[in-house]
Amino acid sequence: MTQDAPRGHGQQPGLSVAKSDTAVVFIDPQNDVLSEHGTSWEVVGASVVENQTRENMERIFKSAKANGYSVFISPHYFYPTDYHWTFDDPLESMEVSTHTFARSGPLTLAGFANSGADWLDRFKPYIEDGKTIIVSPHKMWGPQTNDLVLQLRKRKIQKIILGGMLANICVESHLREFLEQGFEIAVVKDATAGPRHPVWGDGYQAAMINYRFLAHAVWSTDEAIARMEAA
Repeated sequence: MTQDAPRGHGQQPGLSVAKSDTAVVFIDPQNDVLSEHGTSWEVVGASVVENQTRENMERIFKSAKANGYSVFISPHYFYPTDYHWTFDDPLESMEVSTHTFARSGPLTLAGFANSGADWLDRFKPYIEDGKTIIVSPHKMWGPQTNDLVLQLRKRKIQKIILGGMLANICVESHLREFLEQGFEIAVVKDATAGPRHPVWGDGYQAAMINYRFLAHAVWSTDEAIARMEAA
């Protein structure tokens, strides 16, 4: 199978979606990883631009809202008390040093508006419409540390259309936990992006390999929208 093949052996080309049992889940649709002014733009910007990640995420938001699909947001926040952790992994260390996803506290929105932890402006009409489910923050990379799985289960969601940031870290970590929890997952390959590091490598390419091995489907934004509209 070539790298550009749309699906590999074992994936489900006919994976069906319906608003009754399928939701869109976006990870970290926040300024620090999607805005030119964000703390992570130097390492993720090229991938975001090449994939048209922001444009494609907005297209999926629009389609989900127009076609009655539930939308869930799994955000990443760091509160002042989190900076007292006694050890961090490499990416956490970078985030701590740059104050990525920094919030002033769990019970206040002081300083939140237009900060790096805030939503990208173009997404706010969809996220702040009173219908989107914003779950508690994941404190590491996956949903094991927030209430996302509970919120999905309480709405009898069985299938997930997955995108957001970063491809090889939080999105892949959510994918792996969702699989362990028994969900069916379609990852939207151009509604995500990854970091490029001179030593660690290209996170987006690493994620694409693993998505093909793990996800039930790997779709483009065009495919995801067509399936939502056809259901």
